[in-house]
Amino acid sequence: MNIRIGNGYDVHALAEGLPLWLGGVRIDSPVGCIAHSDGDVAIHALCDSLLGALALGDIGKHFPDTSDEFAGIDSKILLGRVMELIRSKGWTVVNADITIAMQRPKLAPYIIPMRECLAEIMQIPVGNVSVKATTTEKLGFVGRGEGCEVYAVALLAGPETGSL
Repeated sequence: MNIRIGNGYDVHALAEGLPLWLGGVRIDSPVGCIAHSDGDVAIHALCDSLLGALALGDIGKHFPDTSDEFAGIDSKILLGRVMELIRSKGWTVVNADITIAMQRPKLAPYIIPMRECLAEIMQIPVGNVSVKATTTEKLGFVGRGEGCEVYAVALLAGPETGSL
């Protein structure tokens, strides 16, 4: 079996009065991510890790924030399209691990729904999707509540031979 690992990172500034979407789930919060799309920074980092595993560029290459087509788009659609691309090349997702850094709100009640949502889109068992949340102990832009950052890693399995 041929395996590939990909790393993704994304960050968005936060602002009052915007909806907050993380891992495909609407989070009860007075702040949300400033973005061209729905601002789901967790899905954006996951997409980058999946694309990176196969050296296919990043989310901005496939879904540019200069395109009206993607203005306000649901990031679950973007993840679905990334998965279609991956599957079209003969690859499958083995597992994904996502770490969300955000000072508040507390994300513990949303972890299982995020895992379930992402697993469904990627068509893998929920046990193969990890979502963790942390704070930065009030340090930096995340600690001051100015933004949210996410790190994602994905492992893919694919054909022994052939080009991408």
